Amino acid sequence: MIELKTKYLGLELKNPLVASASALSKKTSYVKQMEDAGVSAVVMYSLFEEQITHDSLAFNYYMERGTDRFAESLDYFPDLDRYNVGPDQYLEQIRRNKEAVDIPIIASLNGVSNTGWIKYAQKMAEAGADALELNTYYISTSPDVTSQQLEDNYFELVKAVCENVDIPVSVKLSPFFSALPNLIRQLEGAGARGFVLFNRFIQPDLDIENLEVDTTLHLSSSEELLLPLRWMALLYGRVGADLALTSGVHTGVDLVKSVMAGANVAMVASEFVANGVDRATEMLAEMENWMTAYEYDSIAKMRGSMSQKNVSNPAAFERANYMKALQSYDNKLP
Repeated sequence: MIELKTKYLGLELKNPLVASASALSKKTSYVKQMEDAGVSAVVMYSLFEEQITHDSLAFNYYMERGTDRFAESLDYFPDLDRYNVGPDQYLEQIRRNKEAVDIPIIASLNGVSNTGWIKYAQKMAEAGADALELNTYYISTSPDVTSQQLEDNYFELVKAVCENVDIPVSVKLSPFFSALPNLIRQLEGAGARGFVLFNRFIQPDLDIENLEVDTTLHLSSSEELLLPLRWMALLYGRVGADLALTSGVHTGVDLVKSVMAGANVAMVASEFVANGVDRATEMLAEMENWMTAYEYDSIAKMRGSMSQKNVSNPAAFERANYMKALQSYDNKLP
């Protein structure tokens, strides 16, 4: 019998398929359906600090313009004048989800200040969240802010939260760091128990006819798996924290690749939004069939088997792969 159990953030999970942050977790009925379909844990949709602390008409204006556009939700920022801007609604949803299912519920917090993160992180833990995912995505547009200052800010935020909650904390990062392994090592030192790679945010396009910025939502595809897959393979064995792969996980084969690269879990949202939460059952069956065919009897034995430290050609994950990929087209030119 194939053993699918894995561990993430100290939590015992029945398999490596986790539902990542999306609007699905806003309804307990969907959370229950995900559990029934085989999902081993659910990450709640993000609570944004700005939803609670917004204090200007300018912020309200820009958030309203983003309605129906953010990747985690099809209606993520409603009209804030009519929205319950306190954390009560979010905390109540944590409680309802916890009461309805037996799988872990991981809260998600996207904030920008120590005060905000600590306060809401504590409330989420008190509401029953089994763990907390910190969504740290931030784009610095000021030429006066150095990369070191930005990383120092991340460190202080993570450290402050980890010191003030008694549940495990993971950090969801973007790939836009020049020395990602070093940053992860620093955040481990700050108390982070896991890392989620990577944030997926909408890249705005330009509507040149209406002279507007087009922030239309596009769901991910399996092709987007390649970036986090590479970094998962590079980080496996180099960091002590748990690793979650997200962005581009749509099939059972994608699950297999994620684990073989080194992930403790793979997180899925777009596939469930596009094709229904019952896809979890099909993905897990596909993964089990693959493991049977290739004689893997457990996730533990499969994990990291194709990481950089274990493959026959470790240079394939680094610069040599770039050169080889370019040269592969030489003979295809007319």
